[in-house]
Amino acid sequence: MAPRCKPLIAPALLLALPGCLSRTMVITSQPPGATVFLNEVEVGRTPLQTEFEWYGVYDVRLRLDGFEPVVTSRKASTPIHELPGIDFFATLAPVSFKHQVRWHFDLAPSPERSMNPEALDASLLERARETRGRVDPPAAP
Repeated sequence: MAPRCKPLIAPALLLALPGCLSRTMVITSQPPGATVFLNEVEVGRTPLQTEFEWYGVYDVRLRLDGFEPVVTSRKASTPIHELPGIDFFATLAPVSFKHQVRWHFDLAPSPERSMNPEALDASLLERARETRGRVDPPAAP
């Protein structure tokens, strides 16, 4: 082999090795066990780790019995190695790029959960009496 070709072998071999791009989203909650929906698609229960395809804003909804539902949006920001133009070279590089988006949510107990059953029943009966007083006219003497 000619001496002039040897310096070109190493860069050519590096280009032949494919790179790897990995995107994962980690979602946790306090308390754990909440059902998670991303853009109205159920993805699992917290704590969870899921792969995702695109960066941007996601509609996030968490639901757990006995707790107020969480309905919000969160942004998955694009890392520098996935910006247009740079992403082409990052894909060709013989290096693995791993990006992880982490979101944590604190769920608040629902008012019904914080009350004991007797107080909840009394509260419900009181609201029923108030509503009946507004709907039914008072009895004539």
